[in-house]
Amino acid sequence: MIRKFWFSTLLMAVALMASCSKKASEEPKDMDIGPMKVKLEMNMGDIVIELNGEAAPVTVKNFLRYVEEGFYDGTIFHRVIPNFMIQGGGFTVEMVKKEMHAPIVNEAGNGLKNDRGTIAMARTADPDSATSQFFINHKNNDSLNYVENRNPGYAVFGKVIEGMETVDKIAAVRTTTRMGMRDVPVEPVVIKSAKVVSGK
Repeated sequence: MIRKFWFSTLLMAVALMASCSKKASEEPKDMDIGPMKVKLEMNMGDIVIELNGEAAPVTVKNFLRYVEEGFYDGTIFHRVIPNFMIQGGGFTVEMVKKEMHAPIVNEAGNGLKNDRGTIAMARTADPDSATSQFFINHKNNDSLNYVENRNPGYAVFGKVIEGMETVDKIAAVRTTTRMGMRDVPVEPVVIKSAKVVSGK
C-alpha cells in the first residue's frame, strides 16, 4: 500500500514538473535588444542610422534587403544640396544606375517628420515609386512632410544617431553636373559598405 502511494506521488511530481517545464518553454522570450542600426562606412567618415521599423515597416524591410544584399557597397551620394539634403543609394562611382527591386508603397503618413538628421526614401512624382535611393535631411524640411489630401510626402524611416558631422562634411563638398545630373559631387562620396550593426 505504501509502495503504491509512493509510486502515485512520484508520477504526480513528474507530471507536475513536465507541466511546469512545458509552460516555461511556451512563454515568449524577451528578444528585444534595441532598434535596428545600420552603419554606412564611407570615404568621408561613417554614419550610423537607427531604423524605425514600427513606424515604417515596409520601408525598413526594403532598406534592409538592399543592405543585406550588399547593394549599397560601392554606391555614391550622387545628389548633394547644402541646407537641404544629401541623396544616395542608386549609382556607382561611374554614374551607372544599379538595377533595383520593385518600388514600395509610400509610408510618409507614419507621423515621422523630415527633420534634420532623419533618413527618408527618395522617389519620383509617383508617391509609390521609391526603390533603393534614400536621402538624409540636412535641415528641417517641412515641405517634404505628409499632409493629408495635400502632400503625399517623403517617407522617413529612421535617423542618424552617429556621424552628423559626416553629413555636414558631405553637404559642403563642391558639386557639378555629370551625365546630365546636377548637384553631383566633384570628388565621389562613396559608401564603401553598409552593414547592420545591431538590432532584434
